[in-house]
Amino acid sequence: MEKTLQELAAYLAGELEADNPDLVITGVNGLEEAGIAEISFAVPPHIEAASASRAAALVLPYGVAAGAKPVIRVENPRLAFARLLALFRAPREIERVISPLASIAATAKIGENVAVMPFAVIDSDAVIGSNSVIYSNVFIGSKAEIGADCTLYPNVTVRENCIVGDRVILQAGAVIGGDGFGYITDKGRHSKVLQVGNVIVGSDVEIGSNTCIDRATSGSTVVGSGTKIDNLVHLGHNDVLGENCLVIAQVGLSGSITAGSNVTFAGQVGSVGHIKIGDNCVFAARSGITGDVPANSFYAGFPAVPHREWLKQEAALRNVGKLAKKVKELEKALEKLTEENSIKEQ
Repeated sequence: MEKTLQELAAYLAGELEADNPDLVITGVNGLEEAGIAEISFAVPPHIEAASASRAAALVLPYGVAAGAKPVIRVENPRLAFARLLALFRAPREIERVISPLASIAATAKIGENVAVMPFAVIDSDAVIGSNSVIYSNVFIGSKAEIGADCTLYPNVTVRENCIVGDRVILQAGAVIGGDGFGYITDKGRHSKVLQVGNVIVGSDVEIGSNTCIDRATSGSTVVGSGTKIDNLVHLGHNDVLGENCLVIAQVGLSGSITAGSNVTFAGQVGSVGHIKIGDNCVFAARSGITGDVPANSFYAGFPAVPHREWLKQEAALRNVGKLAKKVKELEKALEKLTEENSIKEQ
């Protein structure tokens, strides 16, 4: 694909600063990888590196020096870069056919313009919305519902009675609706508690590879619309996540957590169960959440505490070595004084 700078500026609704608006751009790439006919982007503190790159042109925010390269100014260069990737690297076109090698129950309902690839299994009374793509080896259980414009990559499992909204992406190996971890221990033996609920995934959600979202013991485990979940995440039974949350890799949330909207769980965050987390909270990587957290909080550490408090704790810990050394010096000085006083008394 080829586009001029003028065309790209119009596509991004940006402001072009260039003496050569007809310069042809053939691709988009990161700063280090960009070639002499490609466009890239930068935000502070990487503006200087952007000017020194091989990129033919840059997408920059307003109010920063541009150097000698042609520039398209936008409010959010990262968002513009994502749009350029979509423009230059269009997704693979999928043939919208149902493979004869797929296993589809007679009572399943398949919408219009759906692709079902070889060895996918769609069980009885399942529903697949229009324009969805079901890759090979996907399993969709009885009475499960998949919305319109969804993409389920290879080896995805959506268990019985679970509901997936529109425009959802399930990356390879994701499991929606596996049994929650429910057992009763009596006299040292663990007996399984039947998990009869389901999972409800809202619209515009993306769930990463090998992420597992457990079905509820009763009722529903819920992932709100617009939420994005990374690879290798576990959500326990009866968890409820609000809209537009971000859940980064290796997060593990115990059962029956209720989290508001726009909550960010950074990598390897863990939690106890049965707690409530307010809207707009952020948890730094490896935080351990042990209790309720009010809205608009920024927590870190284990157990997780407000970020400022955690910084003070970390600063104090870094001085422990110095304090220990000082204590030893004081102990020696005290011992010497004690000896001197003992001699004087004699």
